[in-house]
Amino acid sequence: MSTAATFPINDEARNLDRGKVGLICLILTEVSLFSIFVTAYIFFTGKSTTGPQPADVLTLPIWATACLLASSLTAELAVKALRRDARSQFQLFLGATILLGAEFLRQTAIEWNKLINTDHLTIATNVFGTTYYSLVGLHATHVVIGLLLLLLVLLLSPKTNMHKHERRFEILSWYWHFVDVVWIVVFTVVYVIGR
Repeated sequence: MSTAATFPINDEARNLDRGKVGLICLILTEVSLFSIFVTAYIFFTGKSTTGPQPADVLTLPIWATACLLASSLTAELAVKALRRDARSQFQLFLGATILLGAEFLRQTAIEWNKLINTDHLTIATNVFGTTYYSLVGLHATHVVIGLLLLLLVLLLSPKTNMHKHERRFEILSWYWHFVDVVWIVVFTVVYVIGR
């Protein structure tokens, strides 16, 4: 006779998608991490005793933001095309998502080049530089990871029956949407409130 307690598992629990649950757990962890960086940025805003200050060097990255938000739309269109098994549309929308994400990174690189070489703001310049590069850099790192995964899917799609992997791509698209939502928070905190 076994003394171990057994707990009944209902059908709903058996049918949980481990991939989706895993990504939700990852996103919750990432939300915690970004919350720390956002809180630090807000806490230290205006506390730098030396320049430059945010109002002196930051401009609204409207084009970069538009590209990243549009990439969320094209990612969702790619998911819908994959559900219909429309391979060429899937590849088109996935390619557009990658290009828009890459343009966002290009704009970030242009901004950083200006901040470092023209405005002389580095991560070591002052507390603003430290918190700015930490928060925006953390987000940019997540964009790079997402782009690499999307590019891998695009490269594999001609030789793979992607319709069979619809669920996996949908989970990847959730990550991409998460990166976009985080950017809205970063944009608001850094470029609107923090200036």
